[in-house]
Amino acid sequence: MAADRSENRGLRICLGVIVGAKGIKGEVRIKSFTEDPFDVGSYGPVESEDGANTWTVKVVGESKGAVTALLKGVTDRNQAEALKGQKLYVDRDKLPAAEAGTYYHADLVGLKAVLNTGEGGGEEIGSVLALYNFGAGDIIEVGHDQRDSTMVPFSDDAVVEVNIEGGFIRIEPLPGLFDDGDEDEAANEEEGDNTGSDDTAVKRRE
Repeated sequence: MAADRSENRGLRICLGVIVGAKGIKGEVRIKSFTEDPFDVGSYGPVESEDGANTWTVKVVGESKGAVTALLKGVTDRNQAEALKGQKLYVDRDKLPAAEAGTYYHADLVGLKAVLNTGEGGGEEIGSVLALYNFGAGDIIEVGHDQRDSTMVPFSDDAVVEVNIEGGFIRIEPLPGLFDDGDEDEAANEEEGDNTGSDDTAVKRRE
């Protein structure tokens, strides 16, 4: 889940984003980032991105690839349309623990990134800046900033260790991984939805 540590104050997870309105009674369409899209309202009230508003979410159906829901206090189409683009957050501790090998985006973004040199050593090359999915699998962006970053497949071959408690990931310097041409090719692969860092959880590919 867009799950920048600063954006989420290190404590929140983005469960979805309102993408439009449906009908005249205040229903909203939500692009859900939960594994089961209908669970977007299952973890208690959700907060707006700025924390100024809170809503109870009652999922009532689906429409055009999104779930439809009623938000407490939103009773007409004008109110619903005004919320388009609003991200919906819950406190991190309201979500279940991630399964083995699966990680919440909010827990990954900000981790130090080090190259694997064997025996637990490694050169620090920056941090995890963001996560993406261009249609061919999850990719992490690592570096000191987005002007000087590298796209790395989030796979067991490329990311050999994820240590949330230790605050780092360890990357295998596979041939061609840090070549400029390969970075550009990965960055420009735009099949499917670019989910940025808003997905709730990601699992390393085997």
